[in-house]
Amino acid sequence: MAATRSSEFGDLVQIKKQLISITAQCKERGLVHSVKWASELAFSLDPLPLNEIPPAPELTEEDARDLDALCLAKSYFDLKEYDRAAYFLRGCRSQKAYFLYMYSRYLSGEKKKDDETVDSLGPLEKGQVRNEALRELRVELSKKHSAGELDGFALYLYGVVLRKLDLLKEAVEIFVAATHALPLHWGSWLELCNLITNIEMLKSLSLPECWVRDFFMAHMFTELQMIKEALQKYQSLMEAGFAKSTYIISQIAVAYHNIRDIDQALYLFNELREQDPFRIENMDTFSNLLYVRSMKPELSYLAHNLVEIDKYRVETCCVIGNYYSLRSQHEKAALYFQRALKLNPRCLGAWTLMGHEYMEMKNTSAAIQAYSKDYLQPHLEKNHSFNKCLSISSASWNKGASVIISGVTCGTGLLIIVFQAREEGKALLRQISAVREQGEPSSTDLSVPCVFNPLSNNTTPVRRVSPLDLSSVTP
Repeated sequence: MAATRSSEFGDLVQIKKQLISITAQCKERGLVHSVKWASELAFSLDPLPLNEIPPAPELTEEDARDLDALCLAKSYFDLKEYDRAAYFLRGCRSQKAYFLYMYSRYLSGEKKKDDETVDSLGPLEKGQVRNEALRELRVELSKKHSAGELDGFALYLYGVVLRKLDLLKEAVEIFVAATHALPLHWGSWLELCNLITNIEMLKSLSLPECWVRDFFMAHMFTELQMIKEALQKYQSLMEAGFAKSTYIISQIAVAYHNIRDIDQALYLFNELREQDPFRIENMDTFSNLLYVRSMKPELSYLAHNLVEIDKYRVETCCVIGNYYSLRSQHEKAALYFQRALKLNPRCLGAWTLMGHEYMEMKNTSAAIQAYSKDYLQPHLEKNHSFNKCLSISSASWNKGASVIISGVTCGTGLLIIVFQAREEGKALLRQISAVREQGEPSSTDLSVPCVFNPLSNNTTPVRRVSPLDLSSVTP
């Protein structure tokens, strides 16, 4: 089904049909995050009458021949028995079965890799633990791609494999191809977001014209800290018919958090909690705001509530860590950030947060180790201040320090790496810690559209070193 073009947002019935269709396709392939995204958007639109519900796509001969094996393998896949699922899909020829076969092998390798690292939080050399299936998958997918035999879902998986192998330029090309082949699949767009480092790169890409592109651009503007443009885009999406979307509300809240409009962000997160009280996603960001405002009762309630919902989620551990940090119980805070890293060693924010707690405990050596994790490097390169830090590091230290401290939002770890061999690094750590507590007003105001009624008239962003930057890249 072709995606509705951006100019056709008025046809919400057609968009709803497309969302229902892509939800079913992603569900069949185990792409749970794309299922969630499409389902949340579909839920925000009015229900369709029975005669408008899109029918299931017709089966091809290959689909019919692989049906039994696919159903059996999918049951094992859902139980996370990935090797078992892949075994029963050998020799299947349908596009759907082939994707699940390759995806099962990929996830099996990821699981084995995580099993090797889950018991260690010590420093690991980059590439020391890898998904052993990646190179083999790349060879097989490359052959299929050269023969023009990959559909939109398989192109997405090929791009993921290339990204994991650090073949980023090739990965971008494949993800762009995936968005053209299947523009309704949000996963391809989101992976592309994680590889775009600046606005010039974004403008250079040839992307399909469809309504999903508007969501991608809004997300991309937020990632590139172009908050005014992001909020304008989200405002237009809400006016187009997505006013009830919890996804959009959460993204707007995160955008206001990024420019330190705390009142507006708090208002939106509270609104989000009312609409989706068992939501855990983005609640770590909500706890950032409560932390900055020293709202101990509210942060305590949030932490207890998330523990009741799912105490083993990364976000829950980070919220509890923030709560203990606010109570100056830094040992307990560090413990919960360590637990978050046990659950997801690639959680960038948890490494940074743990580094902050070690700083509070005057353990500079441990803070340096936490800040300098290789996991942080790709994230920092996307930040505009990364190159500024590198250039300043070779110039006058005293002149550069104040600029970095006032301008970097998530580059604290880089500062540690740059200066760790110098005594001034310790002084810089102490200075950053002081800035965390005080904040520093920006010299310029950023005029942004007000999407919701704020709690106050203060919309001036604050440029400061964030003690609680929990953004991360999820594979």
